[in-house]
Amino acid sequence: MNLIDVNGMDHKDINEAIRKKPGDCVLAGCCGQRFIAAGMSSRKLEISGVPGNALGAYLNGGTITVRGNAQDAVGDTMNEGTIVVHGNIGDAAGYAMRGGKIYVKGNAGYRAGIHMKEYKEKKPVIMIGGRAGSFLGEYQAGGIIVVLNMIDPSGRIVGYFPCTGMHGGKMFLRSDCKDVIFPQQVTARPAEAEDLDEIKEYITEFCNVFGYNVEDVLAGPFTVITPDSSNPYKQMYVPN
Repeated sequence: MNLIDVNGMDHKDINEAIRKKPGDCVLAGCCGQRFIAAGMSSRKLEISGVPGNALGAYLNGGTITVRGNAQDAVGDTMNEGTIVVHGNIGDAAGYAMRGGKIYVKGNAGYRAGIHMKEYKEKKPVIMIGGRAGSFLGEYQAGGIIVVLNMIDPSGRIVGYFPCTGMHGGKMFLRSDCKDVIFPQQVTARPAEAEDLDEIKEYITEFCNVFGYNVEDVLAGPFTVITPDSSNPYKQMYVPN
């Protein structure tokens, strides 16, 4: 892989350097530069350090792996590809995400999965290994959000106001959610075997990346949340 020392470089120079390399790249010395790999459509990118806001914005393919934490808006409006973060992420991860996968080993900030959507074969996935902050899945219109609470299972899995305005997609929380208050326009129920079959592929991939045991993770319990079919938002935002 091509090594690029990005210490002191701005995002324009970093992305230009990536484009000029003939193959996959390792970025060393990253410290808060925004818009890294924006619009990238192929190749593999590995980052040491902390990338700034909008990592992988409009990503259209390829794989980005962060060997630490990442800041806000990871995968903003991404369309395809995979982003793997071995630490924590900031707020608004996967904003308006319409395809691809975001796997996070640690915790996520506020508003992860806000305005996620899906169309035809495109089904975006966000999987968070730790906890998520408030407004998780706000106005979610499609795709799958999974929160596993593997870091400190004794803590509350999600903050306040999850699924606010949710009108499509599904959310899976690895908890009985007795301490979570959901809005009236969604249905939250214990996940059954067929529900978990829907996400087993993604959980298996997540466990292979981060070194967890698949069966231990699937042992649950899980709560699955879906929008109520009578929700008026559905007719406004979800394509028939």
